[in-house]
Amino acid sequence: MGKPKHILVIRLSAMGDVAISVPVIRELVNENPNLRLTVLTRGFFSPLFEGIPNLTVFEADLKGNHKGMWGLFKLSRELRKHQIDAVADLHNVLRSKILRFFLMDFKSAAIDKGRAEKKALVAGKLFSQLKTSAQRYGDVFETLGYPLNLSKPQFPKRKTLNDNVLSILGKDHLKWVGIAPFAAHKGKMYPLDLMEKVISKLAEKHKVLLFGGGEDEIKQLKKLENPHSNIINLAGELQFQEELDVISNLDVMISMDSGNGHLAAMKGVKVITVWGVTHPYAGFTPFNQPSDYSLVPNRKMFPQIPTSIYGNKYPKDYQEAARTISPETIVNKVNAII
Repeated sequence: MGKPKHILVIRLSAMGDVAISVPVIRELVNENPNLRLTVLTRGFFSPLFEGIPNLTVFEADLKGNHKGMWGLFKLSRELRKHQIDAVADLHNVLRSKILRFFLMDFKSAAIDKGRAEKKALVAGKLFSQLKTSAQRYGDVFETLGYPLNLSKPQFPKRKTLNDNVLSILGKDHLKWVGIAPFAAHKGKMYPLDLMEKVISKLAEKHKVLLFGGGEDEIKQLKKLENPHSNIINLAGELQFQEELDVISNLDVMISMDSGNGHLAAMKGVKVITVWGVTHPYAGFTPFNQPSDYSLVPNRKMFPQIPTSIYGNKYPKDYQEAARTISPETIVNKVNAII
């Protein structure tokens, strides 16, 4: 049996993980122009794959038609109509395992998440760089016969912004600094009082664009926005596609260990990540970013970092570990790289 010609790629969530897969998949297509891909993901993530040739997005309806065991069986029947001949499972959770079972007559490969290594990292039994998610995705495609060289990735050109976006951003010759100050868990966030200092200082020379989502985040970001300065709150103002287009035009993104950093990285934007109770060694750094773009807390003061892989577990006194990273450190890093 030769190499597969049409691979079903499964990556259903979360946004950051899906975003990490995008440059890997783009490189796969660039190196193998005759290969066809069908990416199974949630409908909301479809814009992430825009512009990749020979790629079709199949939107999973996991809360409706594809819900439960019977829904996954129906999904497998629908996918067969696309004439796939292999399955690349970049998610490797119960749902994707069931789907692979229904497609067991096709060649398949699944991501090795390195759970044992990550458990040892959290337990303090080792402290070294683990494989990145991008490398783990690449391993899946190599198993299917498509080894990848991710050392010189190609990225899409900056998007042209529409009139609606330009009316919000205005016209100037300033550098654009994106800041996404929120994360899923408090222990992963840089304290907002310090972030306010970062924003104010950067706005003296640059245009600062604030990113976030959800009512609570929008309210908090409005407090950081000053209508008479170079600070613009984009939370709740743009459609998702418009937001992605703006991100592609940034000169740098400042992000927590969260999805916005990965969205910027997949566009080839420089990303500075600010870490709390998680750590870059777990492998979730944004794609193709130098290690010194990751700003981490003082581990002499907080030796248990990383306290968990996802930042959902940490001692109470670790919640603001990121406070040991000074605003000046972040500002100086921005000014050094743009």
